Amino acid sequence: MDIENIGFETINLGHGSGGELTRNLLDKIIFKTLSNPYLDQKHDGSVVKIEGEIAISTDSFVITPIFFKGGNIGELAVHGTVNDVAMCGAIPKYLSLAFIVEEGLKVSEFIQIVQSVKKAADESGVLIITGDTKVVERGKGDKIFINTTGFGLVHPKANISVDTIKEGDKILVNGYIAQHGMAIMSEREGLNFESTIESDTTNLNFIVTELLDKFGDKIKLFRDPTRGGLGTVLHEIANDISKGIFLKEKYIPLEKQVAAACEMLGLDPMYVANEGVFLVIVDSSIELEVLALMKNHKKGENAAIIGEITSEHPNKVVMQSSIGGKRIVSPLVGEQLPRIC
Repeated sequence: MDIENIGFETINLGHGSGGELTRNLLDKIIFKTLSNPYLDQKHDGSVVKIEGEIAISTDSFVITPIFFKGGNIGELAVHGTVNDVAMCGAIPKYLSLAFIVEEGLKVSEFIQIVQSVKKAADESGVLIITGDTKVVERGKGDKIFINTTGFGLVHPKANISVDTIKEGDKILVNGYIAQHGMAIMSEREGLNFESTIESDTTNLNFIVTELLDKFGDKIKLFRDPTRGGLGTVLHEIANDISKGIFLKEKYIPLEKQVAAACEMLGLDPMYVANEGVFLVIVDSSIELEVLALMKNHKKGENAAIIGEITSEHPNKVVMQSSIGGKRIVSPLVGEQLPRIC
């Protein structure tokens, strides 16, 4: 997109007035980039036909910095909500999209974000069908915030519920943990690690659909460990089911450079945020088949079976360390790293 043809270099309060400047912003950037039959109607909303049970999830993204290694706030907003809908056992179809822009944001940055939204939506197989754009005074925001709401059709074979989980069920993750949090930490703090750590932000809906297609209700639960990381999410599940969770640290996928960075900064990777990771709890009879399917998928090449549900130590997560000892994985108190998504 040629910025010279846009007619302005920064976004100001007038672009949120609802007048001609707003129309220029919408027509020249948002509608032009995200064009589809629903948005092209330029109405306040969209009418879609959905038959069957639907899943809805909404999320707001306030990450800083808005550009980071491996992505930006635009694609993160799409991936985050697509994944939340998928974790419900649904197939994402539509998204709403709302921008809250701080006066002074460079148009070049805004264009890059909108283009990333488009790319992420296309790759996820979803349409942006409605949205909103507001502008706030300089100093009243932090460049840009994004809100998205996702809508999806519940998979006909899905029965995703903590009520279905029983003793002996196995816990798997699809890949390396703690990538996103450490990528943001390195950008925010200006840290130069020996190797470049990139965010793992990606869409997970297609691998989730494949699992449901093949295994149906033997898939008990999906969850994406974003804020609070894997440890916090597992602790929440243990409390919800009033059973224990037993993990083996040596099987939890963790890239060496991320492990080294966490150790250097005194962070526990079990509590570092993820944006391309999901855990799945499955019936023990299919654990190896599930693992094989995940490893055969681009989004699950580093998948592993990391633990199981147990009747021992109810409401607690216990992890056997790589050197043989055991420790309780407590929930995260407070925030290791705020504004991570």
